[in-house]
Amino acid sequence: VQLVESGGGLVQAGGSLRLSCASSGSTFVIHSMGWYRRAPGKQRELVATITSADGRTKYADSVKGRFTISRDTAKNTMYLQMNSLKPEDTAVYYCNADGDYGSSWLDVFGRGTQVTVST
Repeated sequence: VQLVESGGGLVQAGGSLRLSCASSGSTFVIHSMGWYRRAPGKQRELVATITSADGRTKYADSVKGRFTISRDTAKNTMYLQMNSLKPEDTAVYYCNADGDYGSSWLDVFGRGTQVTVST
């Protein structure tokens, strides 16, 4: 099972970026996916999640109204559209997925992609 993020980069405040997370692993039945981030000197925090069963989404208060999480199950890919970016959004963003893998429960993270928002 592998998660690979892409789409990070440097953007000016007020700009937009779209992160992608591609998942692989045919026997991994994903229950939910999400995005986390870790800013320099801070703990990792949950940004947004989306469930597989009904597409229900949740967002951190700090990103509500600016970020949108979505998923294309046919492509095994999850997205995070980030608009109106602020310098405080600067962080490494990690993709996460949890679910059934055979008889086990897996909680998997990708390696992360850097997002830097300049003033």
